[in-house]
Amino acid sequence: MAPLADVGTVIALDRPAFGLTERPMPDEWSGQNPYSREAQADLTVALMDELGVEKAVLIGHSAGGTIAVLTALRYPERVQALVLEDAAIYQQGGTPGWLRPLLLTPQMSRVGPLMVRSSVSWGEAVIRTAWNDPNKITMELVSGYRKPLQAENWDRALWELILASHPLDLEAHLGDISVPTLVITGEGDRIVPSDQSVRLEAELPNAELVVIPVCGHVPHEECPGPFLSAVTDFVGDLP
Repeated sequence: MAPLADVGTVIALDRPAFGLTERPMPDEWSGQNPYSREAQADLTVALMDELGVEKAVLIGHSAGGTIAVLTALRYPERVQALVLEDAAIYQQGGTPGWLRPLLLTPQMSRVGPLMVRSSVSWGEAVIRTAWNDPNKITMELVSGYRKPLQAENWDRALWELILASHPLDLEAHLGDISVPTLVITGEGDRIVPSDQSVRLEAELPNAELVVIPVCGHVPHEECPGPFLSAVTDFVGDLP
């Protein structure tokens, strides 16, 4: 955040179910489900309103890239530009409609969070998959990933996120996004393969592509120098 602050005000958003933000439970909200991706796009703009930010450059990584694109589609007048880092646009996930009745049963409401907690054991394997060179992963970094697991109701919140997800078909609307867009990918990404970012750059009307060699799914962590250089150059050239 500090180097990016040289080119503008930096705001880091922990969206519901992630980071250190609160995890509201179903009996604690009314109206829109905060774990739906539509609500998270709306919350992004609500935060901008709260902070008095008229327009922003949205930087979204992986599933955060999904939210950034959705925000640009829902609120085009509030987005100055997009930076989509290894963005999950073509493999957004989402619960199939035929499966939802099963997931919403009382039995699954008890089993679901248990399944989420059991995923911690393979979560660190996913971290290693996310890096081109897993030997660079430090215990300090792993500790940072574990910290959100201390938040109250973290497991139930992730289950609510799964329940709220559904296919968005964003690829059908990419042509509606006219703002300048920087697409960044690690050449060795094994989670969102780089050919998806190449496709994304081609299908956005006003995009440029940066492929970082010898880098995996998390360039901002594994290859911060090239990542920051690409982002600051892009933001610096914005009108």
